[in-house]
Amino acid sequence: MTIAGKKIGFIGTGKMGEALIKGILHAKLVTPDKIFASDSDVAKLKTLVKVYKINTCSDNCETVRNSDIIMMAVKPQIVPKVLEEIKGSVKKQVIISIAAGVPIETYENALPEGSKVVRVMPNIAATVLEAASAVCSGNSVTEEDEALATGIFNSVGRTVILPENLLDAVTGLSGSGPAYVFMIIEALADGGVFEGLDRKTAKVLAAQTVMGAAKMVLEDGVHTGELKDMVTSPGGTTIRGIRVLEDHGVRIAMMDAVIEACERSKELGRKKS
Repeated sequence: MTIAGKKIGFIGTGKMGEALIKGILHAKLVTPDKIFASDSDVAKLKTLVKVYKINTCSDNCETVRNSDIIMMAVKPQIVPKVLEEIKGSVKKQVIISIAAGVPIETYENALPEGSKVVRVMPNIAATVLEAASAVCSGNSVTEEDEALATGIFNSVGRTVILPENLLDAVTGLSGSGPAYVFMIIEALADGGVFEGLDRKTAKVLAAQTVMGAAKMVLEDGVHTGELKDMVTSPGGTTIRGIRVLEDHGVRIAMMDAVIEACERSKELGRKKS
């Protein structure tokens, strides 16, 4: 798999679209002259040209014609309108959608037969190049096409490949998950402030603690229970804290949050179908 030499077009350049442009260039997957973008927000396009030196296009069809890979980074509700607009310009490009809740079938039905569609569910941490993204592929996507998509999203974090029917679970876990973690960081910092730390110091310590613990999980390959035990001495401070967390049902609350968000994602998907 090689992205080098490929031209990547962005239809939509909101937070996630810009995060992907930043990540692609940061990882040196392609040079700025290989990136094309269109957006109804002309001021945003001018900013992207100034910051990233990419190309802009007058409309979405021009972006499609200039690109080998198309990144659909528009709001879900306007996807049908954009597909109707670009269907005559789509040839053999790989279409990557990050529009939440829009199934691959919507793209395959609207675009020419045999169109290559990859659906990706990233999360907001793409803005700091630490996204968790799930990739699933349509009927006409080859292994090479899927590898191209995975390579792009690896440039802004880590990816997993899953069947489309599991994307609601991904939405509940990694899609909504940053909000849960932000609440945990805030709560940890509040505890530090209660015990006398200033707010800025408490926030840094809490955030770095979460980031360091997450890195250990990803890189050490050790079960989370074993990692917990490494910090938990007999009769020590940590086991006292863990007992309080268990008393308040923190573990089941986190599980229920993921499950509830997943169920809501399924509800929204049914409304769109």
